Amino acid sequence: MKDQFDREITYLRVSVTDLCNLRCRYCMPEGVCRKRHEEILSFEEIVEIVAAAAALGIYKIRITGGEPLVRRGCVELCRMIASVPGIREVDMTTNGILLKDCAHALKDAGVSRVNISLDTRDEDKYRDITGGGRLQDALAGIEAAFDAGLTPVKVNTVLIGGFNDGEIADFVEWTRETPVELRFIELMPMGGAFGQEAYLPAETVLEKVPALEPVQEEGGVARLYRLPGGKGRVGLISPLSRHFCGTCNRLRLTSEGKLKPCLHSAQEIDVRGRHGAELLEALRQAIGNKPRMHDTLDADHPSQAGRAMNRIGG
Repeated sequence: MKDQFDREITYLRVSVTDLCNLRCRYCMPEGVCRKRHEEILSFEEIVEIVAAAAALGIYKIRITGGEPLVRRGCVELCRMIASVPGIREVDMTTNGILLKDCAHALKDAGVSRVNISLDTRDEDKYRDITGGGRLQDALAGIEAAFDAGLTPVKVNTVLIGGFNDGEIADFVEWTRETPVELRFIELMPMGGAFGQEAYLPAETVLEKVPALEPVQEEGGVARLYRLPGGKGRVGLISPLSRHFCGTCNRLRLTSEGKLKPCLHSAQEIDVRGRHGAELLEALRQAIGNKPRMHDTLDADHPSQAGRAMNRIGG
């Protein structure tokens, strides 16, 4: 189904929990209020919404959180979603901490690939930004993803001035011998965890590593590059300096059943408790109300999302 700006909407990001086993400063605020089990969508409700979305032409699903793997039975939910007629691809965004023990099960359940969040490869800095996480657990998750065939393995690294800008060249060098797709993402003004000086445009990566060469893009949001002879690739995702709203093909479903047509808009459509024709109409409304682009995003104009990132889905 197309929106009013002729964009084909084919992608739904499904948050299955607000909770996480880490506390990354730009994502999860202090004092998170744990939701009661009955406040979040059941597996059956999620699958019903996915089936309705598939009936309207959505065929790609990304499972997100919080951290999706902290929700009990997440592997089985992936299997249920992958079995919905019309769904061609099920992916997951995870911090990788729990992936070592379930990567093969996710692959068997129908998950195609994973995106793993990793903002530093320094153990002390990792512990600091994640609120006590262990870097080795995340790295083990990345290895498990390769071993299970959840490929291409994509690693999401948020660019943060004064924190990981000194690691950019080292991160890129990692792609020389490892077939990972490393994606540098501009820090978005959500939650106020970092000041204006923390924002780095994605072009900073090209300035620090001028050897990177552009490669043919594949229709995603990342501009792709590669080191000469490198086994992996480097993607630049620039929601602020070079937004990609004109080709945005996605909706987001929060864990309690709100559809967000745009990440940075406060607009939400409640689909919990809707069924059949009423549910289809709510999805059509979300697609029809998708804005042409988000409002200006910078230090003086923060996101209007109305939620922290853990309550939307990364």
